[in-house]
Amino acid sequence: MDSAVLLDLLGNENRRRILRLLSHKPCYVTEISEYLGVSPKAVIDHLRKLEEAGLIESRTDDQRRKYFHITRNLRLEVNVSPYGFGAKSAYPASPNLDMSGRCPHLSFDIPREEAQDLDELAQELGHLGDLENELSLAQRWVHGRITSVLDRLTDRIGADADSRFHAETLAAVARGEQTIEGVARELNASYEAVDEAVHRLAERGLLVREEGEGWVVAGSTVA
Repeated sequence: MDSAVLLDLLGNENRRRILRLLSHKPCYVTEISEYLGVSPKAVIDHLRKLEEAGLIESRTDDQRRKYFHITRNLRLEVNVSPYGFGAKSAYPASPNLDMSGRCPHLSFDIPREEAQDLDELAQELGHLGDLENELSLAQRWVHGRITSVLDRLTDRIGADADSRFHAETLAAVARGEQTIEGVARELNASYEAVDEAVHRLAERGLLVREEGEGWVVAGSTVA
């Protein structure tokens, strides 16, 4: 789902409260209406929008009462910083996804075999809960470090420039891209924008052109 649509949808407090309620158990309209303290008609309108977005669905019991429940897992991330704004939504990866080699900066101590008995399932749930908390903390740490590094780069590049783009240009060169074309491909940016950024960084003494080699970070040694 488009993250902008999801943000608009969840901007309404009552719709957020409905999802919070449905995360505990399926409910019918009257239950939701009493929980929110709003009319059934208003609840039905909120439910329709959530259903159209694919976040919830309904089933009818033997007494022809319609119960609503959350359809599937969905994660929404919003990042706001002095250097950018972004939102992205994603569905969970397959439980069979092999994480080995995919996250070289992290270690996952997850049982290889699928848990079967009640004790194993309970232990795995606790372990995954701990891992979720650790990842959340690590993500906050990374975001803080990114902002700190960009602050320091901005001091060197100049606050009047597009600090994030210039910093990413500098990082691409530091990773080994020594041509304007190579940096443009890596950043998925236009040649003109990268060329302007590279020459601005060169004017600031942050990039230098090595004869026969291309652009490198000032003070670095080309292997």
